[in-house]
Amino acid sequence: MSIRHSLLALLQDQPRYGYQLRVEFENRTGATWPLNIGQVYTTLDRLERDDLVTKEGDDGNGHVVYSITDAGKAEVENWFAAPVERNNPPRNELAIKLALAVTLPGVDVQAIIQAQRAASMRALQDYTKARRDTTANQRSGDTAWLLVLDSLIFQTEAEVRWLDLCEARMVQQAQSAGTGQARTTSNGVTEDAAPLNADSRR
Repeated sequence: MSIRHSLLALLQDQPRYGYQLRVEFENRTGATWPLNIGQVYTTLDRLERDDLVTKEGDDGNGHVVYSITDAGKAEVENWFAAPVERNNPPRNELAIKLALAVTLPGVDVQAIIQAQRAASMRALQDYTKARRDTTANQRSGDTAWLLVLDSLIFQTEAEVRWLDLCEARMVQQAQSAGTGQARTTSNGVTEDAAPLNADSRR
């Protein structure tokens, strides 16, 4: 997540001080990615160093107000115009955990998968309920939050499908090695290893 560009985008809307930027960012993203105020001010210092923002002075209550420069506006414009690069994916703790688990002796990979699936399904239910409630009482400012919720729902659905595939692969691997039992997975996945439709679990 680019805190740098997010803060610039909010300053393009209007000049703000650090705490206002943090609150505005969290309001527009449903507080899904809470910001540390220290991180906000550290980023503002770097943006000022790079001549992308400038200090406008005190607001009368001791808060230093920042505004975006022309170079900062160009930076935001380029950020919105460019696609998010996928050639350097962010670290995925779950993928790393499972990759290590399957290479270490004595680790119960099936238990890890099942525990994660249960947590992911709870999250999926919470996100779905939040979307339903927000849609039922939608205000004009809720569109951004609904977009974030849709993203979280799609990501979680994909994660559950991937866990199904991981579990089926573990079963197939055990069968191929002649050490596993011909059992079904916790979701009923057997030799076909067909990922289940997450929609059916809601």
